Amino acid sequence: MKVSTPDTRCALIAVDVQNGFAPGGNLAVPNGDEVVPVINRLAPAFRNIVITQDWHPAGHVSFASSHAGKQPFDTIEVAYGPQVLWPDHCIQGSEDAALHADLDLPTAQLVIRKGYRREIDSYSAFEEADHRTGTGLTGYLRERDIDTVYIVGLATDYCVAWTAMDARKFGFAAVVIEDATRGIDIQGSMTLAWSRMQACGVERITSNRIGGV
Repeated sequence: MKVSTPDTRCALIAVDVQNGFAPGGNLAVPNGDEVVPVINRLAPAFRNIVITQDWHPAGHVSFASSHAGKQPFDTIEVAYGPQVLWPDHCIQGSEDAALHADLDLPTAQLVIRKGYRREIDSYSAFEEADHRTGTGLTGYLRERDIDTVYIVGLATDYCVAWTAMDARKFGFAAVVIEDATRGIDIQGSMTLAWSRMQACGVERITSNRIGGV
């Protein structure tokens, strides 16, 4: 069953569809490149499109290489709480940080770069991991009278989930298009992420329910 075609009060948020999270990237999400054709097919149904881009400086706090004796996927405590450590990825200006070459979103109006503050990680499109530092997306959407966001991209259990939950936190309806996302799934993180999203009122659909596609 199709939902109604997205109108001017809806936006598609394409989260971190970058080389770093595709096969061969420094933090590859399994089958991450499979989201690209689905997102490209969805895009013409949306009049408003936002892209996010992980954009870390070298030596970022989230990199395992920044902490002596630590390995990727270890967890440490930082000023804002637990921090999963990652391989060095999506470093500013690198090919790893570039948007996937096959991503075709020519009508996107806004690109939000996140995670560029050395001492704060950033998963959500709305605010950084300290839950205090905003990206400006909330104000942008409100200024545009957008009240519903459809979220796609990488990775389901981190940046997609945090974006969806923060959308609800800031008063937007949030829909995750499941087949346009892929997850990392570390120690049950996918199951936990879907459970948390559901508890926040995030809707979970597949792309065949989008009218106009």
